[in-house]
Amino acid sequence: MGKQIVKTTAHIIQQLYGNGNLNKAALAGIRNATSIESPQAQAVWPILMANLDENWLSTTGKPTRAETAIFTAVRLYAIHQQGQTNSVYGPSYDKQEDGGVPLFTALARLRQNPENQVALDRRVQNLLGTTNVASALNSLNHIVPILKQRNSAQKIDYAKLADDLYWYQVGYEQANGVRLVWGQQYYQNLNLKAEIEGK
Repeated sequence: MGKQIVKTTAHIIQQLYGNGNLNKAALAGIRNATSIESPQAQAVWPILMANLDENWLSTTGKPTRAETAIFTAVRLYAIHQQGQTNSVYGPSYDKQEDGGVPLFTALARLRQNPENQVALDRRVQNLLGTTNVASALNSLNHIVPILKQRNSAQKIDYAKLADDLYWYQVGYEQANGVRLVWGQQYYQNLNLKAEIEGK
């Protein structure tokens, strides 16, 4: 399931980016939508629904885990992409110089600046401390604009974030595993990591 979520999310983001010819109407709609059910989200439905596996689509009118995860990651991408010419999405498995990083690794880099640390720690600790999906999604909606403001050009692996968000919704153990990975990425000692990799 994980690779499919990542692949699908990446494909949707690439369609929205359009090789620099951004789908501004869909991006604006998703930025202004609070959920996939929101009327503003309808601007992105043609792209979103056309790319989702049939088994991921809701049959009850209540969004599925996959719909929620992919929508949220794409919405966060749209928030970050606003006002940018170059894509802010990049896969983290691509080790090229301009490749992306996981969201919490990017936040760890911001955290190295003492001016950012206290406010960022407070936001991230609130996110890592919750097991409520709606609360976690709301926290992410407040964290990405901070990243955008401080380091707008940083490419983020929003497709991997969609996968994390899918597993976050599966159950308590899976959510704990996702939060542990996010905490490891955020609190890692980047200076020590650079020293080890440099040897």
